[in-house]
Amino acid sequence: MKTTKIEWTEKTWNPITGCTKISDGCVNCYAEVMSRRLRGMGKQKYKNEFELTLHENVLAEPYKWKKPYTVFVCSMSDLFHEKVPFEFIDKVFQTIEQTPQHQYQVLTKRAERMNLYFQSRHIPENAWLGVTVENKKSKERIEFLRPLQASVLFLSCEPLLEDLEELDLTNIDWVIVGGESGSRARPMKENWVLSIKEQSLAQGVAFFFKQWGTWGSDGVKRSKLRNGKLLQGKICQELPIK
Repeated sequence: MKTTKIEWTEKTWNPITGCTKISDGCVNCYAEVMSRRLRGMGKQKYKNEFELTLHENVLAEPYKWKKPYTVFVCSMSDLFHEKVPFEFIDKVFQTIEQTPQHQYQVLTKRAERMNLYFQSRHIPENAWLGVTVENKKSKERIEFLRPLQASVLFLSCEPLLEDLEELDLTNIDWVIVGGESGSRARPMKENWVLSIKEQSLAQGVAFFFKQWGTWGSDGVKRSKLRNGKLLQGKICQELPIK
C-alpha cells in the first residue's frame, strides 16, 4: 500500500529529520512546516522540530517491510547535509544494500557533498540518486550528479521557479517537474514545463509531471487539487527504465 502522497514514490524513510535552507527552492520548505505540525501533534520523533536530528533507531525500519517498496530517503531532511557525518550516511547505505527488495530514491540539494561521498564508496544497485534543480543557478548540481554510476540518476525540478533554458541531460535517466504549493507559493509557467518535457523527449529521458501546485496553468491561484496534474490535457508521468 502506498504510504505517502508523493506521486513518484511509495513510501518515505526518514533516518534524519530537520535541515537548513541553502537555496531558492528552500524558501517555502514543506518539510519545515510539516515538522512543526508533527511536533504539535506530539510526535516524539519531531520534538526538535526542524533542527537537524539523526535517528539511529530508524535505521532498521526497512528490514521490517515485508513487501517491496519504492522508498524516498529523507523526505524530511537532506541525507548529505554538511552536519551529517559520513559514518552515519554509511549506515543508511548499509541498510539500503542489505534490503535489495526495495528501490531507494535519494534526493539532495548538496550535490557536491554527495559526489565527494561516492568518490570513495560504491553505489548500491538499488539506490537511485538525484539532485534538485529549481532554477538556472542550481543547474550546476547536475555536473556533480552526472558522473556517478548509479542505476538511475534523476532531477527534481520542483518547485520549478523559472525557465531552465538549455539542459544537458547526458547520463540523466529521469526528470520530475512540479509547481510549488502553499499560501506563499511562487507561480510556475507552462512554457517552462514544456521546454523541459521537449528536451527530455529529445534526449531520451523519462519525464514525470507531478502537479501544478497552487498556481494553475492559466496563472490562477487556487487549491493544488483543483489545479491538478494535467499538462496540455494529458497526464505525463513516465518512470525511468531500470
